[in-house]
This record gives sequence, structure tokens and C-alpha cells, in this order.
Amino acid sequence: MEFSETVTTGAGMFALWSPAAFRGVVDYATWTGELLEDEDITRHIRSGTIVPINIHSDGRFQFLVRLGFDFRLAGLTARERQFLVAVSDPYLFVATDGAILSGIEHAGAIPGTPAGTRFHLPVPPGRWQVTVTIVDWTAESGMCDARGDPLPGALPDFTILVNPEKHPVPYRTRVETFDRR
Repeated sequence: MEFSETVTTGAGMFALWSPAAFRGVVDYATWTGELLEDEDITRHIRSGTIVPINIHSDGRFQFLVRLGFDFRLAGLTARERQFLVAVSDPYLFVATDGAILSGIEHAGAIPGTPAGTRFHLPVPPGRWQVTVTIVDWTAESGMCDARGDPLPGALPDFTILVNPEKHPVPYRTRVETFDRR
């Protein structure tokens, strides 16, 4: 199952997060108590309630989330592999009430959150392994218009693979999603 959406951040980081884990985040004060510092985010990563997509850049990016199941795991297509830039180690995500992908500044149940800032995903309850990839869609010939914007059919900026946990593995617990080379 695939879901595609453009998501925006002004904080340099996106996050796939558990709505149940952040119901108590209702304003800026409660948000800063939960997510302001790296050690706060790391605590949530370790508990499986947030997966950071930390790119140190603000902007609008196209995301494709591919949800796998026991009978068919999510993987990259040959086309995505051809233009692959980076792959994270797997993160643990524990779903109880689906998942939301947004800029990290929009995590929580904050009233008045602008429409279109959150991408709701029907992730069934359970333990999931999440891998984040960066795809260079601009490197694919014929996928940009004259202004450099993507044409219909262009690959996303990010493909996120969400697969059921078959066996626990050493999960990534760092706020930095990708290792620097």
C-alpha cells in the first residue's frame, strides 16, 4: 500500500510520529517539553513513538510512504534504487493509532495546526521497522520542467518503507537520520 503527499517543515526536520504518544502536546510549552532538545527526541525514538527525518533544511518535499505486510514487505522499486542517495538504518515504530508524517514542529494535538501540514497514515497497531530513503528525482532525465520543478510521474524526494517487525534488530536511535560520509 502506498501513500504520497507533499509535506512542509520550517524546522529542518520531519517526523513520522504516533498520535497517541503526543496527545498531551497541546501548545508550544508542552511541545518544548517533549521535542525541543535532541535528548527529548531521542527518548521518543527509543520508545518507538517517533522516527526523525532530519535533513537540516526547511522546505516542501514529496514523500512516498510504502506500507508492507507479512505477506508482502515494502521495498524500493528498481527506479528508486537507480536514483537512491541515502538509506537510513531501520528505526522502530510502535503504532497504536496509525501514524502522522509532518514537520516536527507540527507533532502533537495542537489546536489550530494549519490544514495540509500533517499526513495521516493508516499504520495498523503493532511494531514496525521504518527505513527512510532519499531519492534524487532531479537526476532522472525528463522529470523536471524548465523551472526545475517535478513533472507528473517524477520520483519523490523521500521514500519511507514501513514493514512489520519480524525479528527485533539493533534499531537506529539517533536524531541524525543518515550517517554523514
